[in-house]
Amino acid sequence: MASKVFCASEIHPLKRVIVHRPDEGIARVSPKHADELLFDDIVFLPQMQEEHDIFTEVLGAFVGKKNVLEMHQLLNEALDKDPESKKEMMDKITYYEELSKEQKAFLKGLPNSELTEVLITGYHAKSDFIYFNPIPNFIFTRDIAVTINDHVIVTRASKEARFRENFLTRFVFWAHPIFADLKKAGKLINLNHVDEFPPSRKGEVVSIEGGDVMIINEDYLLIGCSERTNAWSIDSLKKVLFDKGVVKNVVQINIPNERTCMHIDTIFTQINKDHVVAYKPIVVDGLSSYVEVHRHYGGKTTYPSIKDFFINEINPDIQFILSGQGESPYQEREQWTDGCNLVAIRPGVAITYDRNPKTEIAFKEAGYEVIHATTFLERVKKKKIDPKKVQNMIITLPSNELSRARGGSHCMTCPIERG
Repeated sequence: MASKVFCASEIHPLKRVIVHRPDEGIARVSPKHADELLFDDIVFLPQMQEEHDIFTEVLGAFVGKKNVLEMHQLLNEALDKDPESKKEMMDKITYYEELSKEQKAFLKGLPNSELTEVLITGYHAKSDFIYFNPIPNFIFTRDIAVTINDHVIVTRASKEARFRENFLTRFVFWAHPIFADLKKAGKLINLNHVDEFPPSRKGEVVSIEGGDVMIINEDYLLIGCSERTNAWSIDSLKKVLFDKGVVKNVVQINIPNERTCMHIDTIFTQINKDHVVAYKPIVVDGLSSYVEVHRHYGGKTTYPSIKDFFINEINPDIQFILSGQGESPYQEREQWTDGCNLVAIRPGVAITYDRNPKTEIAFKEAGYEVIHATTFLERVKKKKIDPKKVQNMIITLPSNELSRARGGSHCMTCPIERG
């Protein structure tokens, strides 16, 4: 059954969100192949899953468990609903992965529950056979798709290690019943459609990842030009968004092309009307960065820093809560461990990692209560905290293993409804 899909802000109350629990494929990431699979380290899966379970339990406490949608389940349900799209998706994946005819036939004959497991983890347990590499970055559901007002952009990854994620994501958004109205109304924008989003004359392919896309309000869409998202892609998407009347301003945030700040959500996220958590050197000081605001009527305004953009275009009273309190070496350390990467549940209530002590001090100085996720959940269970009444609270997640994957709570959520 189709249901509402709408997001016009990074901070409006979260209603429904897509996540993906770390799967068995992550346990096959070896030191030799970690870099190729975009992981900086190998992780201990059971603990990583425990940490992620706490994360989804916190989300569920606010939005209800049924509204925390698991990508594994969505894929399985979509496979049951649209045989024709399933065939197309399987043809594309098996061709891309260079499987033999026998292997293709075997996979296509599997029950959908088993096929779902193989498509995500790469491994078929019953035959003890590895068909594909793992896709460990699938836990970062922010990157796979972005809801912009009443449209959804199915993104396209820049790295080959994430291509299977793209195949699975576009299938789910096309075939799953909850997105039926989007498809019917032509409100799915698929960046993987090469006829609509072709390479540039210079051969630049389209690549935009969701960590580089933020809807600040219904009129302003921010897109980072970064290690993972290029200017040609932003220009291509901008034209489509303006033609469809989705937004009035597309804001290109130009940041250094470096692993340390691969997406804009690694250097800032908004958590309240007047508060943005930020990495001072780039966001406030404007180091190796600048901002271009493209108007739907054709004009353009340039700002020397992200801070100047926010103050002049969004909110003159905006304040920046600085990772590591804006002091070196703490700001560099805590930006690396996703101190700037938070997901807002509602204005003033957000989730982050528990390993950034200097940033926690900055939150407290800004008037926030900082509480560990396990304590929060215990108090909710004992009815000492009512999630509906929580204000000005930062909830910190256990993150010994999750943080090794180089993505925070913002990265691990794909909101499909806020309001």
